[in-house]
Amino acid sequence: MTSLLDRRTFLKGLGVVTVAAACGGAPAAAPSATATTTAATATASPKPTGNIVVYSALNETTNNAFTDAFKTAYPGTTVDLLPLAAAGDLQTRITAEKASPNADIFIGGPSEFHDPLGKAGLLEMYVSPNAAQLKPEFKDAAGFWTGWYTGIFGFIANTDRLTKEVGGKAPATWDDLLDPAWKGKLVLPDPVKTGGGYIFIATQIFRFNKDEARAMAYMKALHANIAQYIGTSPQAIALVSQGQFVGAPNWSHDILTEKGKNPGVTLAVPANTGFEVGGVSIVKGAHNLPLAKAFVDWVLTPEAGALNVKLSNRGSTIATVAPAAGAPTLASVSLVNYDRQWATDNKTRILQLWQTTVGL
Repeated sequence: MTSLLDRRTFLKGLGVVTVAAACGGAPAAAPSATATTTAATATASPKPTGNIVVYSALNETTNNAFTDAFKTAYPGTTVDLLPLAAAGDLQTRITAEKASPNADIFIGGPSEFHDPLGKAGLLEMYVSPNAAQLKPEFKDAAGFWTGWYTGIFGFIANTDRLTKEVGGKAPATWDDLLDPAWKGKLVLPDPVKTGGGYIFIATQIFRFNKDEARAMAYMKALHANIAQYIGTSPQAIALVSQGQFVGAPNWSHDILTEKGKNPGVTLAVPANTGFEVGGVSIVKGAHNLPLAKAFVDWVLTPEAGALNVKLSNRGSTIATVAPAAGAPTLASVSLVNYDRQWATDNKTRILQLWQTTVGL
């Protein structure tokens, strides 16, 4: 097993951010409430301590505040973070490290990126007692991952350029993006690297009732209007917000967050859209399994769910956690019949088909 010194040297080489225990905490619920809830629902034994390594597909603000709140609930812990807002890249890294795992936790990104790791034997099977409150569609029946947030796929537009160049009307359906007026004005998160990009393709397949030929014809037609495929979903949002492009299919919660910083962007949710179930999982061979399990338990508390909503505008899989103000919800938008297991099982094949179709 890799020594602690070797492990920290390896992480430093990767540019992993070490988050030391802090007294200030995060803008979370009162620490005593979080600690009480976690202790009551997770374990009556002394709380585990030590260090864990978290591979995170969440954004920087969420990572830092979320980690601080966990350390408040579990004093005596430290967390090494590898933040990378491309779940596909994290999945690839965990796969490459199979012989000598460096991560304890994989958090964030759609379940489509956690599920294959579980099937490949790269995740620990763990059913948190706090997962009992979740609907079946929000958790893996085998216990390899648990869904803790939801995200709805929407569309961001730069309001000024939208008005001047595309007539000022955001897309009401995904077919609206095939209009020649959008040529060269759109960007899309790279479907190979990002959960958002792949879920966008899967959404089109389900929109056409799993008629893959029609879905690929749509993606090929859309390709003519796409200027770039961007490495992460946040990067695509930033480019539109800066006015470098007019619009991008992307996550509604991240668009809402950007709109709070820049009122010059517009959020729309076209009809028949898809959504993600964001996962958290424990990497097989975790160096601190007790603390990794405690982390999953804590993520599934209402306090952590509410903090995530506050920080990211995502939805929570916990029914008692209220949505963010102004955020679309699964009940308020028009959704496709999204077959998540099919999308997961066919991901590699569909991505290869898409690459062949658009010539990438």
